[in-house]
Amino acid sequence: MSDAIRGSSFGTAPVPLSVLDLATVGSGRTATQALATSVELAKLTERRGYHRFWVAEHHSMPGVASSAPAVILAHLAAHTDRIRLGSGGVMLPNHAPLVIAEQFGTLEAMAPGRVDLGLGRAPGTDQATAAALRRGRADGADEFPEQLAELVRFLDDDFPQGHPYARIHAVPGPIQGRIQGGVQSDRRPSVWLLGSSGFSAQLAGRLGLPFAFAHHFSSAHTLPALELYRHTFRPSEVLSEPYALIGVNALAAEDRHEAYRQVLTGALSMVRLRTGRPGLVPSPEEAESYPFSAMEQDVVDEWLSNVIHGTPDTVREGLDALAKRTGADELMLTSMGHGAEARLRSYELIADVYQQG
Repeated sequence: MSDAIRGSSFGTAPVPLSVLDLATVGSGRTATQALATSVELAKLTERRGYHRFWVAEHHSMPGVASSAPAVILAHLAAHTDRIRLGSGGVMLPNHAPLVIAEQFGTLEAMAPGRVDLGLGRAPGTDQATAAALRRGRADGADEFPEQLAELVRFLDDDFPQGHPYARIHAVPGPIQGRIQGGVQSDRRPSVWLLGSSGFSAQLAGRLGLPFAFAHHFSSAHTLPALELYRHTFRPSEVLSEPYALIGVNALAAEDRHEAYRQVLTGALSMVRLRTGRPGLVPSPEEAESYPFSAMEQDVVDEWLSNVIHGTPDTVREGLDALAKRTGADELMLTSMGHGAEARLRSYELIADVYQQG
């Protein structure tokens, strides 16, 4: 299983490089265009040597079209051949574990040997939307370890005799290889835990699972979480040693000012989200002319301080330094921009500067 988790770096990259995509929808653009860009981005990054391509689960956010990761991943599987595809992540408390086992078992059948199931315990939205998703069920965060254990049992089809779910099978799945005439492989998606604090770091370590940390929006907690993961790690059938990737907000452009213009669109989007006004991703022109208040400027400054942006050489230096400082085994790059061209070009430039692909 570890071979399905550990990536290989290409060119001069210090560690494997991967992609987290939010299928962002810019002003004047449609969700159809945003999802078409996700396909183009997956094809480009596969061609240029990126290791995996994940999509996130978000809800009730007009500027983010990735509310249904399994649906998007099925579409991406039809347009790619080699790159690993996965969720970054599925917010497990929003779903019945059996449903997720069925969805990702289906994806594994569509793209054998290249599916990751990244799981988080946050709702991926505000509390009102979370309540609509969960329809009166418990919050779920405190029950996450039990939900995770149930999901893994469904994926492995190994509930013990006498368990209420022992006769229930997630299909497609291992049961199809165990009954008479069955030839289905026992292989299943690689399970990852995602987090922005120490809870999932500790749980991933205890279970011997790979861990993905959201450095791109929780940078102050990166080093403590990674240290906690490594300290609590116990070898498992999945991994003999810890394996941690971190999400990194990064954007490269030929010109330093153009890179700044592009990342400012993400900063304004964050200002609007934090002040209860989520919307489409603004254009660079709108972001540049926006009259930020002093409080909003503080949000912008905080956001931009955690975005590696500039010329390709500047971005390379920032990524190299981050990999060295954190000891991350993999960097998963994400970029929030208004349109397709700047984001696609950024991943091209980063691959060029590392001489990969």
